[in-house]
Formats: sequence, structure tokens, C-alpha cells
Amino acid sequence: MDQTSPLAFVENEDLLDDVLKLAAATGCEVRRATNAETAGRMWHTAPLVILDEAAARQCMDFPRRASVYLIAPDPAPPSLWEQAVHVGAERVLELPGAEPWLAEALADATEAPAPDAGRALSVLGARGGAGASVFAAALGLTALRTGHNTLLIDCDPLGGGLDLVLGAESDEGLRWPDLHLRAGRVAASSLHEALPTRTRGQARLTVLSGARKGASPAPEAVAAVLEAGRRAGEIVICDVSRQLDPAAQTALTRSDLTVMIVPGEVRACVSARLLTYRLSALGITPSLIVRGPSPGGLTPSEVATAVNLPLLTTMRPEPALPQSLDRGTFTPRPRGPLTRAARATLTELSAQPPRSPRPVRAHP
Repeated sequence: MDQTSPLAFVENEDLLDDVLKLAAATGCEVRRATNAETAGRMWHTAPLVILDEAAARQCMDFPRRASVYLIAPDPAPPSLWEQAVHVGAERVLELPGAEPWLAEALADATEAPAPDAGRALSVLGARGGAGASVFAAALGLTALRTGHNTLLIDCDPLGGGLDLVLGAESDEGLRWPDLHLRAGRVAASSLHEALPTRTRGQARLTVLSGARKGASPAPEAVAAVLEAGRRAGEIVICDVSRQLDPAAQTALTRSDLTVMIVPGEVRACVSARLLTYRLSALGITPSLIVRGPSPGGLTPSEVATAVNLPLLTTMRPEPALPQSLDRGTFTPRPRGPLTRAARATLTELSAQPPRSPRPVRAHP
């Protein structure tokens, strides 16, 4: 059996039988563990892990990882939610209602698993016109240039569309309104086939853009797409609205790092401070990227002190940026300000520990 097959550590025989039947129906081989020692040997290599309550109690000290699911008969006992938090489970699956969801997860696991879990990053501006969408696009292009598979997600309904920033508005592929996705699980391979994609060597940049219709994507759909990119081992970059609507909140709370673009202006500092208060209610402390030059001579450290946030990096104006955006030829210069700031941000992202997921109930 493939050493990267899903792992099932389930002591309840009826639940185990359900899992094995679903796996057989989807053509997915499942590795079974009968004790914690066996499960520990497979813990890091399995693309997903299925536990019941009794098994979860034995895995409390295992390292946190993505794609851990707890199963239980419907309704799940209240104690299972505490177990889910302690073991770092992403979802609680109440069977038989959640069987379709689990079948999709097992089918998705037949894809070649990523050797490393992906990381997610959210970008937002302290004020309108701060340059968050442009920087999100620069991050995607820089990651592509450095050989990383990347998923760029447009979560700002009033941002004009990331495809416009990239000069890709005529590229074939779906945008948010065409995707008809609300909840559940989506395979990364399906996104690669359906969405506009750029390649460089073996690396791939997949773009899910808005369509300039002013409607936010459903938060459940944002979660499904973000998780697909993370499972595939990709860098997931989300351009989020500073209005912090439900779609933005979904992306922010699932990101390993959030960066805020702050122009070196007094009014931008005030806006950033107000936005920081709202982000703190979500448990998020963003890192600052200060965009210069400052018309009043504010230094980046003074901006960081005024906003009371850590300074990640600074960014000077990109030469000829407005012209390249209008012509649809936007490509950050390899040694330009956008690329330097993007590289610093991607380095910081790689150093972040993966954000612990919040367990949620998978609905049928």
C-alpha cells in the first residue's frame, strides 16, 4: 500500500466500517492504525488523518498538522469538540450526514500529496489606494519567479479584479461569479483546470479573480479554495477588503501571516490604527509594510510606533508602475521595490508556524 495513503485511526468498529466503505467507493486505499504508536509512524506522511473520539485522546501530544478530521455518530457528543481543539482537527464529521463530504476528501487524497503543507497570506491596505491589490499581485508573480506554486485569491469585491492588475482580463478561465462554489471541499487540480494560470518552468500561478460585479464571494467558498491550495502545498495569497466583510474575515482567520500596506502619511496611520483594533477582535496582529515616500517626512519606525504594529519592510515607488498597470504589462522588476518587499514578505511567511485550524462541523 502507498505510504502516502490516508490514515484511519478509528476504534469504533461501526465508524471504521463506514470509512472503509467510503474509501472503497472512491478508489482510495486507507492505512489503518490500531494503536497510537502505529498512528505516530504514519502521522506526517498521510495526506489526511481520520480519528474518532477514543483515538483522538491518544493523539493529544502529536505535532499539529493539517487535514485532521474527527468522526462521530450524529449528533457528535459535546466532548468531541474539546478533543477536536486539542488535537488540532479541522473538522468534525457527523456520520452518516457528512458522508458525502468525507467521500470527497478521500477522493481528493488520491491526488499526489504535497511534501509540505502550504502557507496562506492575507494582504490589506490601511486606506483606499494603499496598493494592497498591486502588492498581492506582485507577491504572486515573485513567488512564481522563485519557483513556487501559488494560488492568488481575490477577496475584495471593490478592488477592480486582480486579473486587471495582471493584465489578464482576457485570459480564459472562471472568475468568482462563474465558480458556483459555496461550501465543501474542492480539489486543487480542479482549480488549476478551471482558473486562469501562468507558468514559469515547473512553477504555476493560479488566479481566482473577481469579475467587477461588486459582490463578495461566499465565506464558505473562500475557505474551500484556500484550503485546497494549502493541501496542495501552494503559497496562497488573499487580497482582502479593509471593510472586513465575511469573506475577508474567513481569509484572515485562516492565514499564517497578514500584512497591512500603510502609506507614510498621518491619515493613513490613523486609519491603520482603527483597522488594527478591528483585526485584534479576530485575533490577528498584522505586520506593516510602509510605503514611501512620506510627504511629511515620517520614518517607517515612526509609522510603526504610531500604529503599534511590527514593521516587516518598507517599499519605495515602483518606476513606471501606473503606466504598466494601464497598459496591462505589470511585471515587478527583479530588483525593484515591489520585488524586494515581496521577497521579504515571502521569507517571513515561510518562517511562520502554520496557524492552528478552528474545528468546524462539516454539513452534508
